[in-house]
Amino acid sequence: MTRHVEATQSWLEAVTYQMTKMSHKEQAANLAGPIALLKAQATQTFEYCARQACQIFGGLAYTRGGQGEKVERLSREVRAYSIPGGSEEIMLDLGMRQAMKQYEQVSKL
Repeated sequence: MTRHVEATQSWLEAVTYQMTKMSHKEQAANLAGPIALLKAQATQTFEYCARQACQIFGGLAYTRGGQGEKVERLSREVRAYSIPGGSEEIMLDLGMRQAMKQYEQVSKL
């Protein structure tokens, strides 16, 4: 779980740094795809960690009280966190379309 979280956090910091150094026009042209892919990565990481926490806690992960309360709540609500900003499929499609568009522009040079 740490490996997934650390990789996602590093990517988030890299994109945030790029946002602080780019104009709004550059951000729209260059970061919409990576941000969409990062959102999909973050939600997939959250789902993975919730699933692994359920494995670790066993039966306690399904109780609404006690030691497994937070794990139960997070595993129940994990999908609700990913849907409001756009489904993963749409985010992945957007990210790949922009990556292909940028690749085509670079390969023409």
